[in-house]
Amino acid sequence: MSTPTRAFVGRLSELDVFDPLGDKVGRVRDVVVTFSVARTRPRAIGLVVEVPGRRRVFVPMTRVTSVEGGQVITTGLVNMRRFEQRPNETLVVAELFERQVQVRTDGGDVVPATVQDVGIEQLGPRGWNVTRAAVRLQASRPSRLGRLGRRRGETFVAPIEDVRGLRDASENQGAAKLLETYGDLKPADLAEVIHDLSAQRRAEVAAALTDERLADVIEELPEDDQVEILVGLEVRRAADVLEAMEPDDAADLLAELPVERQEELLQTMQPDDAADLRRLLTYDENTAGGLMTTEPVILGPEASIAEALAVVRRKELSTALACTVFVCRPPLETPTGKFLGVVHLQRLLREPPHNPVGGIIDKDVEPLPPAASLGAVTRTLATYDLVGLPVVDDDGHLLGAVTVDDVLDHILPEDWREERHDVVAPAEVSGG
Repeated sequence: MSTPTRAFVGRLSELDVFDPLGDKVGRVRDVVVTFSVARTRPRAIGLVVEVPGRRRVFVPMTRVTSVEGGQVITTGLVNMRRFEQRPNETLVVAELFERQVQVRTDGGDVVPATVQDVGIEQLGPRGWNVTRAAVRLQASRPSRLGRLGRRRGETFVAPIEDVRGLRDASENQGAAKLLETYGDLKPADLAEVIHDLSAQRRAEVAAALTDERLADVIEELPEDDQVEILVGLEVRRAADVLEAMEPDDAADLLAELPVERQEELLQTMQPDDAADLRRLLTYDENTAGGLMTTEPVILGPEASIAEALAVVRRKELSTALACTVFVCRPPLETPTGKFLGVVHLQRLLREPPHNPVGGIIDKDVEPLPPAASLGAVTRTLATYDLVGLPVVDDDGHLLGAVTVDDVLDHILPEDWREERHDVVAPAEVSGG
């Protein structure tokens, strides 16, 4: 067999996986290792491979026949059930990268270091072990390290036997390398990765994300994870993340917190953002008011079609929100002036760009009162093939909009985020 006997996980996690016929199976995302008191070296037991549909599955190392030419070749037989980490398993990228350890230097002294990468080696036809670790020295006495032939901040490869504390979760572990590895994932897929981590590791990853990225990820997590992460944040940062979230999602999350914590966060937020959330919190969650976002696309009737198209092109808008422009009299922030009607994206694309949106308003879309039930909202969207509905008060002012994705979140089972891949059937299928 021509398989090279060594590979660093950081490099391995960037490779595509193919079956023997050359058909792509997926992409390596991580390596699973196990520790044992009976062995000095951890054992690499398999790969976490992302297959089409963004599903992460487990491929045993016994199915890996070659790692060469920038690709991984497997036997082609892949278990398509979603990967679930067992208690005795450790993910290298997710959990070992940036772990703080102690390493024996050339001079024999043991000094603090941080794991940058992990090397695995095939020692037989069916066995891969962790044999090396690339570490960065973090000693507080650089002069002493100098006498040992190493400098603070230097990265070098140490035999795994010279690395202590690899299996012990360290405090304040970084997450930059993990996020670099998963940087191409959409928020929903990154949320799935984070959901599978320990509570401590989730907190460390949350600390490393920007407010906007964390807001997007939190919106895709199960409720328990959302609350856990938000409660673990410092108040000022938690308020910033809530401001970056969609108002309806932020209100739903706030509603799960004790009243005292709610008020503390609302007091810390910008007044306008807090006012929107206070208003949403007054509605029952299964009504149009509880489902709606207070930040749909709103324009005055004199705005041009070109301006409307420019607004709906904004990448931060969800697909559902970008499909409908709500036309109102000033003020154009909710609650607005008189609601006039909606303009659908398809209609915008058919009209001259210099014409005003007020000339193509669809007035047949009946607005909903904030007390409208979830059932009424669902039936209206389905009956008229709409992706968004206006919500107005008794005086005809636009309060917000309900979109089809908001409704789906509420009519699916509560645990749909955890079970989203269970609908995929075959236990064993060809990787091709």
